[in-house]
This record gives sequence, structure tokens and C-alpha cells, in this order.
Amino acid sequence: MLKRLAAIACFGSALLSSTPAWVQDLPTIKSTTVELPAGDALFPGGSSANAINNNCLACHSPDMVLNQPPLPKATWEAEVNKMINAYKAPIDKADVPAIVSYLVQTKGKD
Repeated sequence: MLKRLAAIACFGSALLSSTPAWVQDLPTIKSTTVELPAGDALFPGGSSANAINNNCLACHSPDMVLNQPPLPKATWEAEVNKMINAYKAPIDKADVPAIVSYLVQTKGKD
């Protein structure tokens, strides 16, 4: 019994004693410069593109939108409403008809 108690005491003290640990040096933080492509691209069309430029460029590049396949007006309306309802895009409801009109003019399908 005494041997068992002594073994437990030795094991416990070994667990509780401080042991040297391997310490990793802290990493050195360095600044990096990254050149990104110009982000000032707008949808073409002048004033007819104002609504889409003001509402959609926060998430989409003009190239991404203009490379979509031609879609009927109902599909473009559904896509714009999906952006508002599902993705919570902060699009003013008053701008929806102008955005859909622009998309139909540039990427519409009869």
C-alpha cells in the first residue's frame, strides 16, 4: 500500500513539476505591396447605366455581369430581386426597373 501511494505521489509530482518546453521564435511581420487591377470600370451606356453603376458595382464587376448569357426580362427581374431578397443587396426598389431595363437592353433575350 505504501509503495502504491509513493508511486502515485511520484507520478503526481512529475506531472505537476514544470518541464522545459520548446519555444518557437515569434514571426517577423513584413509589409507587402500588392498591385490590384484598376477597379474604376463602369457599365457602359452613360446615364442609362447610372442605376446599375450605383447599385451593382459593390459586388459585381461590369465584365462579370456583361459576360452572362442573354436572358429574358422575367429572368433578369428574378435575378435582381434575388440579389435584394436572398443576398440582401442594398438596392433601392425605385432603381430596380432601371437596372432591369439596362440588363434587358444589353443582355436581353426575346
